[in-house]
Amino acid sequence: MFSKSARLWLGLIAAASLLSLASSCSNKPPEGDGGNGGDKTGKTYASKSDEGTITGKISYTGAAPEAKKIDTSADVNCTQKSPNLMTEEWVVKDGKVANTFVYIKDGTLADGTKIGDYDGKSFPGASTSAAVLDQNGCHYKPHVLGVMVNQEISITNSDPTQHNIHFQATKVNPDWNQSQVNGAPALSHRLAHAEVMVPVKCNQHPWMKSSVGVMKHPFFAVSGEDGSFTIKGVPPGKYTVVAFF
Repeated sequence: MFSKSARLWLGLIAAASLLSLASSCSNKPPEGDGGNGGDKTGKTYASKSDEGTITGKISYTGAAPEAKKIDTSADVNCTQKSPNLMTEEWVVKDGKVANTFVYIKDGTLADGTKIGDYDGKSFPGASTSAAVLDQNGCHYKPHVLGVMVNQEISITNSDPTQHNIHFQATKVNPDWNQSQVNGAPALSHRLAHAEVMVPVKCNQHPWMKSSVGVMKHPFFAVSGEDGSFTIKGVPPGKYTVVAFF
């Protein structure tokens, strides 16, 4: 059985649209910079239209930890909206694991350049729109979120109660703590440094927890309920891919 911080290390060559993965596991703590070589801006990537796609599924072998029902009686609004709210630390269905953050930790492009030498925003698929973290049913949607360094995170409250969004202080990203009443406009937050993972919680509802993976590049994904993930627009090269859950 893996611990909650376990990671799968996947080695691959990103030269085709579908790549085979060889894996092993480690329970080392995650690196502060997410394996992206720091946060300084690099050179611009020039696409040759030969990028590939990394796909796969995250599987769990053995008896998976069972989700537990959350006691929300401290807030009647939560109980009424989510009477059967369950924990999300482990979401395993038919041996497949959801909410797994999968990302390129490091690697070298076909021309010998390190992936961390590039400005991540110049890669194909880099998002310029805001990522959304919603408080809905007294839990976070999504439970695991991936963003790029300095990408806007729009934080919304869809519940009939007040929440408190708390990006907890880490070694590289500062503490950020804001209250948000029901019906209030979205809050905006940015994480200035690459990190896997940044913990988020609600101080008013202690069961509410989320995690944010922050990358210099756009090569990351979160596995769905069937354990599948897809990372598009990957330049040809050799990379180390990590799955964190």
